Amino acid sequence: MANLGFLGLGIMGHHMARHLIEAGHNVALWSKSPEKATQLAEDKGGTAYPTPAEVAENADCLFYCVGDSQMSEALALGPDGLIHGAKPGTVIVDASTVAPSTSRKIHAALAEKGVHFLDAPCTGSRPGAESGNLTFMVGGDLATFESVKAYFQPMGKKLFYCGGSGLGLHAKLTQNLILSNLLSAFNEGLVLSTKAGVDPNLMLEILDNSAAKSGLISFKAPYVFRRDFSTNFSVKWMHKDIGLMLDSAQELDVPLPLTALTRQLFQAAIAQGHGEEDICATIQVLESITGVEV
Repeated sequence: MANLGFLGLGIMGHHMARHLIEAGHNVALWSKSPEKATQLAEDKGGTAYPTPAEVAENADCLFYCVGDSQMSEALALGPDGLIHGAKPGTVIVDASTVAPSTSRKIHAALAEKGVHFLDAPCTGSRPGAESGNLTFMVGGDLATFESVKAYFQPMGKKLFYCGGSGLGLHAKLTQNLILSNLLSAFNEGLVLSTKAGVDPNLMLEILDNSAAKSGLISFKAPYVFRRDFSTNFSVKWMHKDIGLMLDSAQELDVPLPLTALTRQLFQAAIAQGHGEEDICATIQVLESITGVEV
């Protein structure tokens, strides 16, 4: 049993924290919406605290999962942030998908206080968080990662150490780059084939038995066919991630022409009011233009 912390109890964070509690750890909890932390503590255990700093005071290793770079920096370094409560030797793990440059800034600030920091973005969306089968891509000091590796296990079974600070995030952004572009290709292809008269279910069967087979498409297509756009991973957060990809590419002088176009598809979906829906809702942009429903 360890003294852990978890901050950020949204679609994924709630379940990640729950798994740590159910694994028998003492878990200090915080959420921007205090009632979420209080309710989880009442339902499953753990202790809710009013500020991130107080969570850090009561944890030897803590995880957090928030929406964007600004939230991550404020949580770690803000007036009531983790930096003000963490003891030297504490390990802080950011499971969010944020800018690698922001992550390295947090890493440097915490290191001055003797606090260890890992960037460990995860993939698997809500189903992976619910089942405890997330995949983590970890950046930072290897010895630090090895010292807390066991605490990841209740939340995810696949752990990839990617190298120094920020490299876990670069790996995650690459994974989401390919995923978002695959989804864009699926949207174009299925709208085209459907308008031409090919049955969407037949088209999916063909794809599943061809070199174009994709786990993403096989998983997402049935949601599209039954018009279920409930959120596993929202359009607005993928749009944010694509922006991070393009920013990183600019820093590294890498052209990403397909990804730039894909971001416009996600921007159009947000403009049409689909920002809070699942990423598969982006197909509705092309459907609205062509008058076709897949």
